[in-house]
Amino acid sequence: MKRRELLKNLAIAMPALYFTNGLKANTLLSGQSLQEQIAKGPFQPDWQSLKQYKTPEWYKDAKFGIWAHWGPQCQPEAGDWYARGMYQEGSNAYKFHLEKYGHPSVFGFKDVINEWKAEKWDPEELVSLYKRSGAKYFMAMANHHDNMDLFESTYQPNWNSTKVGPKKDIIRGWAKAAKNNDLPIGVSVHAAHAWNWFETSQRSDKNGPHAGLSYDGKMTKSDGKGKWWDGIDPQELYAQNHPLSENSEDDAMIHRQWNWGNGVAKPTDAYIEKFYKRTIELIDKYSPDLVYFDDTAVPLWPISDAGLKIAAHLYNSNLKKNGKLEAVLNGKILDKEQRQCMVWDIEKGRSNELEPFVWQSGTCLGNWHYDRSVFDRHGYKSAKSVIHNLIDIVSKNGNMLLNVPVRGDGTIDSDERAVLEEIGAWINNNGECIFGTRPWKIFGEGPAQENAAALTAQGFNESGGKPFSSLDYRFTTKGNSLFAISLGWPESGKALIKSLSKGNPLRPEPVNRVEFLGHGNLKFEQKEDGLEVILPENKPELNYAYSLKIS
Repeated sequence: MKRRELLKNLAIAMPALYFTNGLKANTLLSGQSLQEQIAKGPFQPDWQSLKQYKTPEWYKDAKFGIWAHWGPQCQPEAGDWYARGMYQEGSNAYKFHLEKYGHPSVFGFKDVINEWKAEKWDPEELVSLYKRSGAKYFMAMANHHDNMDLFESTYQPNWNSTKVGPKKDIIRGWAKAAKNNDLPIGVSVHAAHAWNWFETSQRSDKNGPHAGLSYDGKMTKSDGKGKWWDGIDPQELYAQNHPLSENSEDDAMIHRQWNWGNGVAKPTDAYIEKFYKRTIELIDKYSPDLVYFDDTAVPLWPISDAGLKIAAHLYNSNLKKNGKLEAVLNGKILDKEQRQCMVWDIEKGRSNELEPFVWQSGTCLGNWHYDRSVFDRHGYKSAKSVIHNLIDIVSKNGNMLLNVPVRGDGTIDSDERAVLEEIGAWINNNGECIFGTRPWKIFGEGPAQENAAALTAQGFNESGGKPFSSLDYRFTTKGNSLFAISLGWPESGKALIKSLSKGNPLRPEPVNRVEFLGHGNLKFEQKEDGLEVILPENKPELNYAYSLKIS
């Protein structure tokens, strides 16, 4: 998922620029037969047809979801993009791998998968915890760039979690727990980029005692004789039986080539078709309410229409099942037209304005994949930080999807549990101003927005800018009520909301009542410079944000 910090300084080309370097949009190899696999309905695999999409009300109401971005790369507990980084000589992941497992020519990522057993995984207990923490939907990772399917996969028959590693249907386990807890279930799909993401596995060391010794990325079925993977072809996983992309030795090129341009090696029709079939099967077999694509717009666009066909199939099949369209599809770096076709996801960031269409911020407590070092240094986001971001996001017509990193064994650590419990405690008292709300005429007021960090690439602005304070307010509405949510407790014991000054055109009618959520009515005065509210003398324990219900 993560693009590394380099993306903060990289401009991502827009779709009109993608048709370069010999990459052209093509239909699938078996276009007609695969077209027939698309569920019949009003949606066709083109952007104009997908503009019929309307975000379902349940998702607009939900606001807060939790994500288990969990797979075999969590087994080493060494952080993000491990399966790529372990083949980058001199990197932290490479050094970690060399010490823990040995040289990647002998012990490659396929062997890390074999180590992953998920022996303590209890999806029911975890999803129940997430619901108590306030989550209104749950997302599970179906595959990552490492190309391992975490479900019973017909088209990735050997490298899926029912055949290797845990030998469990991870998605089915999560889906059952979500259903038992009455939460919509989502699946995240990342595997379209395995083609170029795994190119590091084709390398060999340039220095030291292993110089010139090739890593295992080009191994084939014949190399497995007598090994644990005897009879299984690693190329079904690594997909590296192809020439390298231009400047592949430059680790940063993966970011510049993410949108299937700038010299990236073009995937074969067979690779595209396999990805398509795997994803269609995932949708048909598990009926997810949400599908998250870790791609610019949809997978393999614009060199293939596979992603558009998957989108049309999801919408049509969901419409047929429910009688109305209840599905949500997330994609990144969407242009204005594409934001009408699906829900825009901003990675580790948020919009700086009130958006006309519902959007989502995909973020995490620590790293995307579990990193033991974050726990050891107590480095997770605080509940305060999560709540502040959630309030800001919701005021701008957004949802927050929060990844809680899961350890290789299937558990979460004590620090993560403490953060979730605190989030749940705040939501228990203040959820009325979050769930089921809609934006007001403006999203808020205060100095933080005046110094907000700009979006870069697909996001990465959640930690920039000026911190929130008691002068910052965010607004939401529900029925005839307006919620003013302060992002700090004023030392004066008085709140002053400038946007609700006497006769303000934003809300010209006089304020009749101000209620402090969880504590009752408060004294107030509507003045020329704002609505002044006398706060309770005994401030609540979780006072980093409080909610005023105004009617």
